[in-house]
Amino acid sequence: MAASNTSDGQVQPAGFDYAEIIVVRHGERKTEKDADGKILEHLNLGLTDKGISDSEAVAERLSREPKISAVYSSDLKRAVETAEIVAASCGGLEVIQDSGLREKRYGVLPGIVALEAATHPEGSEESIKEINQRCASCLQRIGDNHRGERIVVVTHGGVMRAFYKRVNPPHERTPRVWSSSVSVLHLSDGDEWKIIVWGNASHLESGTGGVDTSGTH
Repeated sequence: MAASNTSDGQVQPAGFDYAEIIVVRHGERKTEKDADGKILEHLNLGLTDKGISDSEAVAERLSREPKISAVYSSDLKRAVETAEIVAASCGGLEVIQDSGLREKRYGVLPGIVALEAATHPEGSEESIKEINQRCASCLQRIGDNHRGERIVVVTHGGVMRAFYKRVNPPHERTPRVWSSSVSVLHLSDGDEWKIIVWGNASHLESGTGGVDTSGTH
């Protein structure tokens, strides 16, 4: 059987029976002036110039991968812009936007200082358990639709933490995931998930995208 190289450089047989999902964290986003400490996850912010150049580096890397069948993205602007750059380099694929890949939803308006959110009358609209379930269910659905294929998913730091928790014990600390980094998951029949690569940023000049997941982005 013919073989192909995966994102981690290993050789695997063609015609595999799982979905290989290359998860990309979106490029560096724009911020509002004096936005330190504010909840920004659902503001529709695009990429900075660095975010664009780092996304182009991801795209160049993925253009050398074996055939990519589809590109999915959160429907927030910073993720869509990253996905469009990647999709253009992977055969001009159409970006499929999925709100299930969004960052955590807040009941308070974006822009309220994070420390105030905990005591705000409306509280948080989505708990950690809820976001973990939403994100895992979304990726499982996508994986079920692409068994035996290699696809790209562009999303956010908090969503990637949910993916990591799906595979690992909930108390385990999630390793850093830099902006514009690449992770690889295999989703098999029976809802079996495996992490093959996590947060690789070797395609970036600095080796990292410069932003970790200590907060949600």
